[in-house]
Amino acid sequence: MTAYVTRRVALVIPTLVGMLTIVFVLMRVIPGDPVRLMVGVDVDQETVEAIRHSMGLDRPILVQYKDYILTILRGDFGQSLTSRRPVASEVARHFRNTAKLGLISGALAALIGLGLGVLAACHRNSTADYATMVSAVLGISTPSYFLGILLILLFAVKLHWLPAGSAGTWQHLILPALTLAAGSTAMIARMTRSSLVEELQRDYVRTALAKGVSQRTATLRHALRNALIPTVTTIGLEMGFVLGGSVLVETVFSYPGIGWLIMAAISQRDFPLVQGAVIVVASAFILINLVTDLSYAFLDPRIRM
Repeated sequence: MTAYVTRRVALVIPTLVGMLTIVFVLMRVIPGDPVRLMVGVDVDQETVEAIRHSMGLDRPILVQYKDYILTILRGDFGQSLTSRRPVASEVARHFRNTAKLGLISGALAALIGLGLGVLAACHRNSTADYATMVSAVLGISTPSYFLGILLILLFAVKLHWLPAGSAGTWQHLILPALTLAAGSTAMIARMTRSSLVEELQRDYVRTALAKGVSQRTATLRHALRNALIPTVTTIGLEMGFVLGGSVLVETVFSYPGIGWLIMAAISQRDFPLVQGAVIVVASAFILINLVTDLSYAFLDPRIRM
């Protein structure tokens, strides 16, 4: 077990370095002058050169890369060009909002998706199975921004039960969390149903039933645990996509999360803020994948070997 965990943790280091390198390269190969993109076309060339010098963009590329890695390792992402505050504090404040939203929507998706998947698998080819799978297809097919607008029209505009956007109280989390959870719930339900149906047809389940074990025990204690490997993978990927793919949902609900921050930074040409936010989101995705990999060893001891 220790060797498995050590290998997985060790793989995170080159992955993080590769991610930082990709962000560094992409930010410097974008068409046009990044400084000119940030300050606009009306600023004189002398001011542009002064900004470029202050940001270290006039130094050799390898020197820039070395300084970039060292500053990131110190947790220094620079200063936002619009707010004039440290990028780290700006990103941390908005990332907390996204993490809160992601945990709530992820928990909803995992609980409801697992429940629906188990229900559909245990009653295969029944009305409950068909209804669950049809709902799952609708959940996957409906764009998140469209579902978000429908929820706003119903619960905020028509019924006046919940706020339409922004943040502050727990009521502000309900609509965006439901919007984000819808697609993930559908994916988890379909994956759970498919995996569990396959496991229920294996010899060890039939043997357990022949020994007098109840169908409920054979399903929940034996088959479900083995069926959870692909489901956990799906949950991990969905949690990662919530952090990186919640841009549309946060924009629809004007929710001040990391996705909303990235969109605002791009529109304001805030180069350091975009870079810092992308690095944090990518790092969170990598760490979520690490936790997912480590969970495999607890579900299936054979993976530790």
